[in-house]
Amino acid sequence: MSSGGGSSNRPIIIKKAAKKHHGHHGGAWKVAYADFVTAMMAFFMVLWIMGMDASAKDMIQGYFQNPLGFKKAYGGGQNPMSSGNAPQSLNLDLQRLALMAREAQQTRFVETIDHIRDRLEEIPELEPLREQIELIVTAEGLRIELIEGEEGAGGIFFQSGSARMLSPARIAVEVIGQELANLPNRIVLEGHTDAAQYGSQQYSNWELSVDRANSARRALLASGVAAPRIVEVRGYADRQLRVPANPLDDSNRRISILLPFTEPAILEPAQSASAGAH
Repeated sequence: MSSGGGSSNRPIIIKKAAKKHHGHHGGAWKVAYADFVTAMMAFFMVLWIMGMDASAKDMIQGYFQNPLGFKKAYGGGQNPMSSGNAPQSLNLDLQRLALMAREAQQTRFVETIDHIRDRLEEIPELEPLREQIELIVTAEGLRIELIEGEEGAGGIFFQSGSARMLSPARIAVEVIGQELANLPNRIVLEGHTDAAQYGSQQYSNWELSVDRANSARRALLASGVAAPRIVEVRGYADRQLRVPANPLDDSNRRISILLPFTEPAILEPAQSASAGAH
């Protein structure tokens, strides 16, 4: 029984507040689109495999059921699909598979570049560095270069002659690493210097370039990149100048983060047990 003056039959109205969704400049659609493209690629790949002849299907099925056993089944450590011993039609199909896999990775790389740029633009502290971070898809894969600017202009990743990464540079690398953590590709880090000689015989541009690449490696690990994905840390000193016409140009000093394209495992040549022993 109601104790008030109103009718007990009055309907109860429940209001729910709509949740606000925040994204990086409306970038959520890019993730959904990437998932859609990946699903379509998988769908067409299944259709393509269904259209193969029986022998091709058997070889692919044998690989995915037991990759190691499939490779060992062929003497001399050679995979017939990578050595050219497979039927011509199968070789052509595998080439198409490799092309589709590369195109899918390239799409993902482009999306990653967009995400990184969006996030860098959200951090005012990184404004002096944005023009010095180059993101590009090359024939090798995704390459990100942190290019030094003129000293004193505020766009410096490392102090001159030092491998200690400055604070804005560390923030930029961690932002990059958070995006790269979502990719499966291996990572190679490269350090480069200009041709100015280091003032020590015990410590040269070779050591400096490696140490700077290692500083970037540690920053990537701190951002969430899995350690096993970093497969190489290289130091090139002044042997791969960005501006060969001016060996002392500031932009010759840089860090490169490379994510090579991953080829489908079915196309990789098998190695014999003796070849992998050290």
